[in-house]
Amino acid sequence: MKRIVVSLLLSWLAMPAVIRSAPAFGADAVKLAITGPFTGGSAPMGVSMRDGAKLAIAEINAKGGVAVGGARLKIEAIERDDEAKNERGALIAQELAAMTDLAGIIGTVNTGVAMAGDRHIEEKGIAKIITPAAGSASMTQWVGKAQDLSIFRFAANDGIQSEMVVEEAAKRGFTKVAILHDATNYGVSGRDDLVKQIKKQGDKLTVVATEKFNIGDKDMTAQLLRARAAGAEAILIWAIGPELAAVANGRVKIGMTAPLIGGWTLSMSNFIDNAGKNGDGALMPQTFIEDPITPKAKAFIAAYHKSYGVTRIPSAVSAAQGYDAVYLFAAAVKQAGSTDTHKIKAALEDLKEPVSGVIATWQHPFTRWDPANVDTHEAFRRQNAVMGMVKDGRVVFAHEEDRKRLAAEK
Repeated sequence: MKRIVVSLLLSWLAMPAVIRSAPAFGADAVKLAITGPFTGGSAPMGVSMRDGAKLAIAEINAKGGVAVGGARLKIEAIERDDEAKNERGALIAQELAAMTDLAGIIGTVNTGVAMAGDRHIEEKGIAKIITPAAGSASMTQWVGKAQDLSIFRFAANDGIQSEMVVEEAAKRGFTKVAILHDATNYGVSGRDDLVKQIKKQGDKLTVVATEKFNIGDKDMTAQLLRARAAGAEAILIWAIGPELAAVANGRVKIGMTAPLIGGWTLSMSNFIDNAGKNGDGALMPQTFIEDPITPKAKAFIAAYHKSYGVTRIPSAVSAAQGYDAVYLFAAAVKQAGSTDTHKIKAALEDLKEPVSGVIATWQHPFTRWDPANVDTHEAFRRQNAVMGMVKDGRVVFAHEEDRKRLAAEK
């Protein structure tokens, strides 16, 4: 018992001051669950999303909370670590679905976790905003099935990302590519999206090799040798965690010069740090790049660094999306004038006022669910994403014109 108490105390002391000093909330609060992998290979995404969301919550609460009717209510965060494990994600979803006073949920990184647990959330009609990730299948599973979906997504879906990846490879003059992906739901879904985009864009690229690897694999030599033997000029890659770095390191080891172009996870700290110089030049779609190009971005980056004692956000995309998702949720609560999750869901589908975020000013990001059109509950469109590139341990804009465009928009 003493060890448990000591462990809890140490966890509390380890929290950033901006979070640790937050007041305790009672029944008169907006209860918002934040779920994701806060430990394990996907932790850079989960932790960054959670901490970005907490920054937004701290800001809102410091201003008195959310206006609900004639009162102002603070937001109470309920954290759950799914460890990127499908079975744990399902148990957490069941737990949250049983809460009668839960206003909503933000989170989920891994596609398998969403697929395993979201049916419990949907059965109770709880408003959930999936962020920062989860692949296409996390939403397309509802097409033609759910008539009134309570689940939304706040991320650049894999269709957008795969389109950008294929375009980037073609623009750089490559014609022969290898597709490498991990064996998770996310990796397989990403592989399928890449193949669809290659066909959709007129077969400008020829896939000369398709290789997969498992979570935890550290040596990708065999897959890379087959890709090189097939004449691959670039590697289109879709994976979740540190295995991305194993590919980058293995590529250099065998003297392969084909660049990595893949999903946004190439921007995570566990790729950049483990790949080191071998990760330089990797290209990926990004919804937010840690560059203070606007006053809002500058303030957000500075607040994150100060609050969590870092000089680089582990996953800037995740942090920014977690931050903006909270502001969207708070706007829906205010518009609904209630903490009733069903009313919040209805408000999310028809937000009347623009919501100023660090990524964009969101104007009517979602619409009423159409069982035949998954985009009705997808906030991001192509213009919300740009290509990033790893350079000297950081993600920078791959194209200067994107940096200038986003700087001018604010």
